Amino acid sequence: MAVPINRKIYRWRLRHMNENVLVGLLAVVVGLFSGLAAVGLKTLVYYSSRIVTQFSTLHTPLSTFNSLVIFLLPVTGILLTVLFVKYVVRGDIGHGLPLVLLAISRNRSELPAKNMWTSLVASTITVAFGGSVGLEAPIASTGSAIGSNIGRWFRLSPKNVRLLLGCGAAGAIAGIFKAPFAAILFVVEVFLFDLTATTALPLLLSSLTAATVAYFLMGTGVQFSFTVEQPFTLSQLPFYAILGVFCALVSLYFLRVTDRVEGWFARRKSPWLKLIVGGLVLGVLVVLFPPLYGEGYSTLTALLNGNPGVIFTGTPYSTLDGNVWALIGILFALIVLKAVATATTIGSGGVGGTFGPSLVLGGLSGYLIATLGNTMGLPPQDTANFALVGMAAVMTGVMHAPFMATFLIADITGGYGLLVPLLATAAVTYLCVTPFESHSIYARKLAKHGDLLTHDKDASAWHLLDMGSLIETNFVIVRTGDRLRDLVDAIQNSRRNIFPVLSDDDKFLGVIVLDDVRKIMFRAELYDTVSVDDLMHPMSEGDLVRSSDSLTDVVEKFRVGNRYNLVVVDDSDNYLGFLSRANTFSAYRRFISDTSEE
Repeated sequence: MAVPINRKIYRWRLRHMNENVLVGLLAVVVGLFSGLAAVGLKTLVYYSSRIVTQFSTLHTPLSTFNSLVIFLLPVTGILLTVLFVKYVVRGDIGHGLPLVLLAISRNRSELPAKNMWTSLVASTITVAFGGSVGLEAPIASTGSAIGSNIGRWFRLSPKNVRLLLGCGAAGAIAGIFKAPFAAILFVVEVFLFDLTATTALPLLLSSLTAATVAYFLMGTGVQFSFTVEQPFTLSQLPFYAILGVFCALVSLYFLRVTDRVEGWFARRKSPWLKLIVGGLVLGVLVVLFPPLYGEGYSTLTALLNGNPGVIFTGTPYSTLDGNVWALIGILFALIVLKAVATATTIGSGGVGGTFGPSLVLGGLSGYLIATLGNTMGLPPQDTANFALVGMAAVMTGVMHAPFMATFLIADITGGYGLLVPLLATAAVTYLCVTPFESHSIYARKLAKHGDLLTHDKDASAWHLLDMGSLIETNFVIVRTGDRLRDLVDAIQNSRRNIFPVLSDDDKFLGVIVLDDVRKIMFRAELYDTVSVDDLMHPMSEGDLVRSSDSLTDVVEKFRVGNRYNLVVVDDSDNYLGFLSRANTFSAYRRFISDTSEE
């Protein structure tokens, strides 16, 4: 029988190559493919969108015909996405980055091979037809799947598969924004990686490789390329603090709205009902407010370049162009409705992420606050600078990634002239958001169900270990009313020195310890006179744990009572088995070893 090629490679590298060296080489490979995927996605969406919008006349003066076309485009895109998932993928694509976080926490960082392309294609269809979502989360999940599958193909250890998964995500973000340092921070803050000597080099290699691929194929330009012309002064700091508070409110609003709108769609069983309702809502929104069409980056770029008139182009209110109060009102409306449009797109069957929408919301928020202050006669502020800082602030509030957001904006502006207001505003937003939302938009649902791996490895270990898998059931039981004869038979058939005593209906009553029986177990004259009940030790609450208890409670009982074994019962006191101190802490050490980066 022919030996599979990956098995041959595995045998060769065991003899000739250290796994850490192999991980470094594979990080470059993962970065290469992630960068190509990022460039391919952006190129595919660009040309697909051009083809679609050529026929929709999206930015021409309003007419009945083009309004109808624009109204139908988003629902068409969602319909095509739903059909692609149902008939081509033939299964659930998953939920982007939350699916990746779940794989890290629960599935040994293993992602299906189909995830290397399904999100890429589905998100292209959704966004090209006007779905109000971003491409960053789908491409990051694509990169993660590339890293995970390459790591498993080379039979790496679970912690190195996890590391390559992170390399794939970092490469994808670096490929989109050409910002390798921000991409590394994305993995550290969003995927909750520990940045250590072991992880830093592979993440850096992958990010640099992907960014180089993007530069080579797409040129040196970057998304939102902007040169800071108005320098920051300390006197502006209070105004940036106000912006930070406003962005915190916008972030909380976005988190709440997306949660409720997506929840409403999730409760609808019929995919066609979701499609119709979502398509109608999204169609109306993009007709009334064209900046909600697609990613929204073109509108944001226009604002940064001092062209707010684009917001009025092709709208029912185009005659208001030049009215500053109309601009302020429309900016506010876009902030309110962008969250609805994003959640509706995803909830009704579209595929995309919230990374891009958070950038757009932040840019709109910063531009709004600066314009409002300037109009009210306050000390003049640069609208572009405020838009850029707002982008970082809302990303911080939504994604809980202040350093990634700060250095992403610093990278795309080509310098660190806004570093102080970026850090200060992000800090204000983060401090205002975290008391109400302790986890990012990607992690909060997983944290709610106890499926999130965090930087606190001790807490994660006890939280994520499965108690059921640690319960030992190879104890021979005896029943109340049994005689010494029955107990001796049980001893002969057991390798353990503890014997649980149960009632006839399986209720746990106590235990018998072999040491207490040694002196009488060979006295045949006592076999029918001594009862199990006479030898049983009743158990206190300190000796019992229930299947509904957390392993944190179990560990506390081991610690306080200095016990070596605990009896496990269900909530009805039915006996399930024993937890041993040795096995429980061995499982903990294995978990730490598998998830540790050192």
